[in-house]
Formats: sequence, structure tokens, C-alpha cells
Amino acid sequence: MIRLGVVMDPIGALHYEKDSTLAMLWEAQARGWELTYFEQGDLYLQGPEPRGRSRRLTVYKDKARWYALEEEADIPLSALDVLLMRKDPPFDLEYLYTTHVLELAEALGVLVVNRPRSLRDANEKLFALRFPQCIPPTLVTREPARLRAFAAEHGDIVVKPLDVMGGASVFRVRRDDPNGNVIFATMTGNGARTIMAQRFVPEIAEGDKRILLIDGEPVPYALARIPAPGEFRGNLAAGGTGVGAPLSERDRWICGQVAPALKERGLLFVGLDVIGDYLTEINVTSPTCIRELDKLYGLNIAAGLLDAVSARVTHSRSRSGSLK
Repeated sequence: MIRLGVVMDPIGALHYEKDSTLAMLWEAQARGWELTYFEQGDLYLQGPEPRGRSRRLTVYKDKARWYALEEEADIPLSALDVLLMRKDPPFDLEYLYTTHVLELAEALGVLVVNRPRSLRDANEKLFALRFPQCIPPTLVTREPARLRAFAAEHGDIVVKPLDVMGGASVFRVRRDDPNGNVIFATMTGNGARTIMAQRFVPEIAEGDKRILLIDGEPVPYALARIPAPGEFRGNLAAGGTGVGAPLSERDRWICGQVAPALKERGLLFVGLDVIGDYLTEINVTSPTCIRELDKLYGLNIAAGLLDAVSARVTHSRSRSGSLK
């Protein structure tokens, strides 16, 4: 049996119809794995030992009651085989500190998905810049004057913060936009905060494609998130509509460019965002869209992920002789 812990936002507040973590938990429970639940604030260090206030978790496929938690127990994280880090951004200092706790658990033999060090290193906006052949023209700066020059050069740009998700605080700015200076000043905190700007990709009208990769291998279908009328953001959280699409040749090429770096960094489950021919983000913290793609194509994406997890746990046990 595999003991699986999950670190997530409060389970009672998740979106039952769409939540990807719930799909993972259903699949793990169906395999007979033992589920242990943590929220971020439950984790702590007793000296160098990573520990947590845990609750045994049971999940159900019932919109009226999708989970049950047992009494709290204080446990060493080393008692687990696997920890899924599924806490949503923002990637703030508390998130950073949590990765350090999880890294200490990893050092004791726990498989953490995704690897804590890589969660720190692979900022979801900045990591894409490691693949310049895949991305649109991009600027990262805290200087409003550079943003003005970038907008003047490209005519139509998108600016976004580096630490949030779901399309929050994303703005489109056209050349000579009368609100441009205010947007740049506000987004950067008058030059105190670094943000990203990218040339606007008009193919967003055809959808912001979410491509899921498991251990570097892409799921063969993407969820194209179509912006709502009058909106340029395709994020489902911003009102976008999800439409399935098979991966194009260009999509598969992008996946091939990125996959070796993901595997090298222990990023087992990743979501790429692709607009038109361009990679725009690499989501490593809590990628979603499992449920939508499963429903559209009769898939079981969580099964593929847990197969990869199980193989790693089995390999680790065989090397150590552990009967944890």
C-alpha cells in the first residue's frame, strides 16, 4: 500500500465539478492507497524534522458530500510515501517556506510531486524564457519606461504579475493607450515590483490551450480555453469556455522542447499554456484541466500520473529495501 499525503487549499471550498486534485484522490483511493490531508498551515518543523497536523481523508463521487476527514493526528512527514503539493498560488513567502519543509521531507525519502526545489526555481511565468524558440517577444522589468517602449515597439501587448494565477491582474495595452502609463505604474508599484510583458498573440481568439504533461509525455488532447465575449483572457477563472482539441504538430514540438528540462527537474505533472504557435507559461504548482479533458475524451489522466508516481515509489523501495 502507498501512503499518499496531499497539501491543498481547504477541500470544502474546492470546485467539485472541475477540481483536478479531486480526480487524483479518487484514483489513489480506488487503488487502495491511504490518503492523508494537510492544509499549508498544518506543516511545521520540529528542529530539522518535517511534521504535520494530518487528517485521514476519504473522498466520494458525490456533489453533496465529496469528502470526510477523521480526527487530527500529528505525524512525521517521513511516514508518507508520496506528498502531492497542490496548494494554489499566489507563490508568496509562505508558499516558499512550505517548499523548504517539503524539501526536508524529500531528503528523508518522501516523493514530493512536484519537486520542492523546482517549485522554487521554475517560476510559472519566467521558466518559459528558458525556451526562447517557443515564446513570443517578452520583457521582464520593473521599469515603466521600458514597458512603454515595449508597447511602442510591438503595438499591442499583455502585462501580468509573476506570482498569481487564473488571469488575475492581467492587462492588455495597445500603443498610445491613454491608460498605459497608469497600468504600468500600478502594476510595477511605481518601479518597485517586477512584472512580465508579452506581445499580444491574436490567436487567443481560438483559445489559450492547456497541455498537460506527465513525466514529460503530453496528454494527446489540449483544453482550448476560449475567451468570453469582450474579454481577451481565456482562463476558465476569467469566464473562458473550455473546448477540446487534439495536439497540433507545433504543440508537440513545443512539448518536445520543454520535456527534457521538466524531467531533469523532477517536474512530474506540468501544464503548458500555448496560444497560437507560442508557449506563454509553464504551470508547475497546481496544474488543472484534468476533469475537463477526461470528460471530453473519456480519459483517466490521473491514472497516468499515479502510474508514474507508483513506479517511482516502487523503485525507491527496491533500492532501499524499505517496507514503509
